[in-house]
Amino acid sequence: MSVSQPTGGTGAPDPSAAAGDADGVAEALERPLPEGIRRRVITLVAEAFGGLTVAELPSSLRQYARFTPSRRAKFAGNAMAAAVEGDTAFRQRISARLHEMGSELAEALDAGTPPAAADPEDVAAMAFVLRPPGWVKLVTAAGEEAQRASAERAGEEAQRELRRLREELAEAQAQARGEAERFRGELEAARRESEAAQRKLRGALSDVRRGEAALRRTQAELESLRSETSAELAAALGETRRVKARLAEAESALEASRRAVREGRSVEDMRLRLLLDTVLDAAQGLRRELALPPASVHPADLVEAVEPGRMTPKDIAARALSETDPALLDQLLALPQAHLVVDGYNVTKTGYPTMPLDKQRLRLLGGLAMLAAQSGAEVTCVFDGAELAAPVLLAPPRGVRVLFSKPGVTADELIRQLVRAEPPGRPVVVVSTDREVADGVAKAGARPVASALLLKRLART
Repeated sequence: MSVSQPTGGTGAPDPSAAAGDADGVAEALERPLPEGIRRRVITLVAEAFGGLTVAELPSSLRQYARFTPSRRAKFAGNAMAAAVEGDTAFRQRISARLHEMGSELAEALDAGTPPAAADPEDVAAMAFVLRPPGWVKLVTAAGEEAQRASAERAGEEAQRELRRLREELAEAQAQARGEAERFRGELEAARRESEAAQRKLRGALSDVRRGEAALRRTQAELESLRSETSAELAAALGETRRVKARLAEAESALEASRRAVREGRSVEDMRLRLLLDTVLDAAQGLRRELALPPASVHPADLVEAVEPGRMTPKDIAARALSETDPALLDQLLALPQAHLVVDGYNVTKTGYPTMPLDKQRLRLLGGLAMLAAQSGAEVTCVFDGAELAAPVLLAPPRGVRVLFSKPGVTADELIRQLVRAEPPGRPVVVVSTDREVADGVAKAGARPVASALLLKRLART
């Protein structure tokens, strides 16, 4: 096939390129270029591209004439590969440009002796562009060599990956063995702790059984002591009855002696007086012997009744009043010497929780002052001081005692201390919705009422 040769940089035709085309008419690749060889072809074309004029370039490549080789390879790679494959004139110009650039590989291929040390892909790419005789074999052989190299690289990568996986497996196995050893150690420690706990439990159960046995012995001794005390009491009562009988006999003898005196019988009087003195001395000796105390309980004291002025908060609680009726609080405060103890924040957070704490205190204390003035009862309001960063500057209203709990002491504990400080029998009313506080003060003898009851009473003021 005769093709008119384009001019290169010097304008002379390239006979070697023409010969390559003549021989390449019958030569063609049976498969597409391998990707590595294709990239080398694009690189060669991009480097030789700059030696051609715009008129010598195919129309699809003219827009890349001013690009650098690297940018041509990046943006026009596919177009240059297609032009080299399909545009013989363009390929011949590129071939001529490569000869002009003095490529040793191109000269070796023209001579038919490619360098043995050259990269097979470089040889194949140069042969694909120059098309010397046997170029198809060179390209095919280079592709096969590239495939073998790729396979070898893949095998080496696989071997490295296999070694890495084996190392990771060995490391994981070692770590698993370490974890297993640690778990076994922890299991053994847990087993030892369990055995120690079981021993302690058995010891505790033994102590409990010994305590129960000691309790049974104590109960038996107590029953025996009660029996002995009952027997002694029965004996003392019998002796008392005998003494009373002897005393009655003495009184009878005394009366007879008096009659004898009146009748002038002095001898009988002397005998009776002697007998009376004997009986009285015997009775006094028996009293001293039995250590009998003077009689302090009278039969009328054993009859249940309400004495005047002795009503307690529990008596009022038993009357027909609702636990939410403010009249109940009025009746409790009407008791003599009544003391009202208020859990301050419990009441304020029940009645007006959205207000600031200082406003809550002022509102509650104002209502308590009016209640103290109306009832005349002693009023103490307790606030929790644990959350205070500094002492509260507060002037307590008249008739109301204001207390803050110390650090480490809650308001509930302070309320219980106030209740325990009161003498037995004094009416003490504690206002708190806290169940623990209510149960505690009830055991101490105070009367607990709900915060809602005080709020209703203050709202009525």
